Amino acid sequence: MATIDIEQTRNQAKALLKSRIDSVTELVKTRQRITDLRDQLAEAEREDKRAYVRATKDGWSPEELKKLGLESDAAGRRRKSANRASATAPTEDVSHSAQ
Repeated sequence: MATIDIEQTRNQAKALLKSRIDSVTELVKTRQRITDLRDQLAEAEREDKRAYVRATKDGWSPEELKKLGLESDAAGRRRKSANRASATAPTEDVSHSAQ
């Protein structure tokens, strides 16, 4: 029967664990990077809203800003929501007026 070298077995086990620890460490780093980038994006969006409001307070109309390709993100979302609501409104009006 062959003898088992405890030190060699421990070293092999450590190497296997190191590989697993390295991969989970990389996963944690990438997840943290995603979190950091999301935080940076949220801050940039807040700054964009403040800058848009400043521009309108300085005399730029929303129409002028839109012509410059600087439409408010909030305005774009509002219009899309309004279009969805108006698309369903005729159906509701027709069924309501039929009663």
